[in-house]
Amino acid sequence: MGLACGDALGGAVEFSSRAAIARDFPDGVREITGGGPHGLELGEVTDDTQMALAIARACTPVGIDLDAVIRNFLDWYRSGPKDIGVATSRALSLLDKGVPWCEAGERLLRESHGGVAGNGTVMRCAPVAIRFRSDRERLIRASIDTARMTHADPRATWGAVALNQAIVHLLDGGAVGDVLDVAVDGIGDGRVRNAIVQTPNLQYDELRSSGYVLHTLTASFWCLLNRPNAEEAIVTAVALGEDADTTGAVTGALAGAAWGASTLPARWLDVLQVREEIQSLARQLMEWDLAERGC
Repeated sequence: MGLACGDALGGAVEFSSRAAIARDFPDGVREITGGGPHGLELGEVTDDTQMALAIARACTPVGIDLDAVIRNFLDWYRSGPKDIGVATSRALSLLDKGVPWCEAGERLLRESHGGVAGNGTVMRCAPVAIRFRSDRERLIRASIDTARMTHADPRATWGAVALNQAIVHLLDGGAVGDVLDVAVDGIGDGRVRNAIVQTPNLQYDELRSSGYVLHTLTASFWCLLNRPNAEEAIVTAVALGEDADTTGAVTGALAGAAWGASTLPARWLDVLQVREEIQSLARQLMEWDLAERGC
């Protein structure tokens, strides 16, 4: 729910500069209004939430159906979405032509200059944390697999693992102050570990909010650590501008896990178009995880 709220809130100001948002919204962007560069309807979400839902729908009582993830991604891709990342679009184009999911992201990585380290993995990975909340090994594997379908760069795959480890920690009632240590535990890429660990040393003006996965993770963890509640964390993230919907979505996922959906503003939830499906899927994912624990 936090992910979707951050996405819908930020979608109205995506691509805006930090200075422009500060000028036009001196108290921060606090209302979900729709509009913006994609002409969103009131309460409409963007690719962040849409792809997260595609992953959630592919989860099953025994795990996750990766072929179903691809089918869901392609159904969404063929529908002509209003917002889709460059790397994601290129990967889904390959998948649409029949390239196996385990090869598409790798092909893009081989053809790239400097890697494929966009934030398209961390924006959508939260359902994996809920489904595999009690099974860290499967959480790591599913986080990497659902990421490398489009972004096989280790910064993108391990970034998804780090975020999901943090979400599980917060869902389990772990302290916000301990979240960075949990996030980087066992992470197999030093760039991801370093970006997250150095978060407390940054000042607000040093945060970046581009589409680079490490910028998104750093900014989102900073907002979580430096704001007292979910609303303020998400509003701060969106105010960073640039890729405002994704920074808002990732911060929202962390904030929702930390403080709970009940702390999200009712005025956001009341207009959120996908609210009922999110609630239904989240309950189902939690029930399957609890069943595997024997609870």
